[in-house]
Amino acid sequence: MTMLNVGRQTRPEAVEVTDANATLTGGRGLLQDEPLIFELGGWDKTGVDLPEPTLDASDLGDLVRAEPIGLPGLSEPETLRHYVRLSQKNHAIDLALYPLGSCTMKHNPRLNEKMARLAGLSDIHPLQPVSTVQGALALMDQLAHWLKTLTGMPAVALSPKAGAHGELCGLLAIRAAHEARGDARKRVLVPTSAHGTNPATAAFVGYAVEEIAQTTDGRVDLGDLAAKLGPDVAAIMVTNPNTCGLFERDIVEIARLAHAAGAFFYCDGANFNAIVGRVRPADLGVDAMHINLHKTFSTPHGGGGPGAGPVVLSEALAPFAPTPWVVHGQAGFDLVEHATDGSGSFGRMSAFHGQMGMFVRALTYMMSHGADGLRQVAEDAVLNANYIKARLSPVMTAPFDGPCMHEALFDDSWLEGTGVSTLDFAKAMIDEGFHPMTMYFPLVVHGAMLIEPTETEPKVELDRFCDTLLALAAAAKAGDAERFKAAPMHAPLRRLDETLAARKPKLRWTA
Repeated sequence: MTMLNVGRQTRPEAVEVTDANATLTGGRGLLQDEPLIFELGGWDKTGVDLPEPTLDASDLGDLVRAEPIGLPGLSEPETLRHYVRLSQKNHAIDLALYPLGSCTMKHNPRLNEKMARLAGLSDIHPLQPVSTVQGALALMDQLAHWLKTLTGMPAVALSPKAGAHGELCGLLAIRAAHEARGDARKRVLVPTSAHGTNPATAAFVGYAVEEIAQTTDGRVDLGDLAAKLGPDVAAIMVTNPNTCGLFERDIVEIARLAHAAGAFFYCDGANFNAIVGRVRPADLGVDAMHINLHKTFSTPHGGGGPGAGPVVLSEALAPFAPTPWVVHGQAGFDLVEHATDGSGSFGRMSAFHGQMGMFVRALTYMMSHGADGLRQVAEDAVLNANYIKARLSPVMTAPFDGPCMHEALFDDSWLEGTGVSTLDFAKAMIDEGFHPMTMYFPLVVHGAMLIEPTETEPKVELDRFCDTLLALAAAAKAGDAERFKAAPMHAPLRRLDETLAARKPKLRWTA
């Protein structure tokens, strides 16, 4: 049911319309206005007829409901219309380009969905006997093989549920490795342009976090890194390609410096989509790297739910991987649920092994593409991003020279003097039918606009997107600031107070 309401557009009075953009119904064209499900009425009806109970519920004690449950009763058509109308208010990759940078909002192939719904995969339970889920374990074993092959790493932990959870897994393995050799280190080094989860995860594990400076060309400052490395540094955490959409050219030297200081190299694998099939992280000196299956291997974004963030581990960290893991037993596949004596495993990260639906989708994507196809994924993603950068750069300013990787980054210096901000520009994109790009991230670039087209977009769609942004840029430079300040005009909702919505969201409906 719909519970969130942070500022629904008020319906105009039916008898008088004074706003040229208002309508009698509150709808816009073929998009119907839709209230909260609680506002639809139906408190005295139900969409389902149930027989009268034959028992008196005397055995339930104080569990018997003393008052109405407080849910509206809706017929099937009313219920369907409610959720379909809500779905029409959302942007989706099935509608148009979803240009969020650093998020890799690529198309989810329907083949993946079909495989994930196969009987024997969609309906298994984590508490089933191992003998009854041999196919699922075989699939997980094959997925692990693909991940190890593509990264060049000898081990992988499948149990982490998301990228940040994978970071936690990697750092716990690093801490366990240091403790196993009696080396209690206290610091983790993180670049200024890192994903925010990197320093947060390191602090959660108990490390002090220290920033590594960035050079003027958007990469790790080797001099600052060397100066801050020392015997108390447990690890460095570097994203490659980084969050500015650039490949760290000195990545091998970064790894060498870290290892010379006795530290481990944790690589944030969120941007693996840009190098999969072309670069093996193990060859760069990486010790641990999480892989967002939704970014590189097309599984749906978890949205706080069914995500997956496997972590590949180097030979030095493999003995400290979390339980459980799949092994080849005498009678088939088996799960090691508890670390045996002498194992350095730091223990269990979650109740069960992983997210089976995501494993199925990711392996389907890998097998349907093959090694050559996955290489093309990276090549096309980089090509698309550079095409966007080339088309927009004559008007929008890029903070760093040269080609980018899988995402194109712009700052807001080109908007100076127009009275239009990055936020205003993004809101105007909504009126043109496009979801805004990632705004104000990375933080090292003022007024950042980060665009990631992914490999799934054709040239015609890229041109439609670029043509729209160039037209909006021309309008901004022509002095039409009011158009941008008022945007969005044609969305289901007008511009909200986003700070208030974030700090004081209305999550509960009251009559």
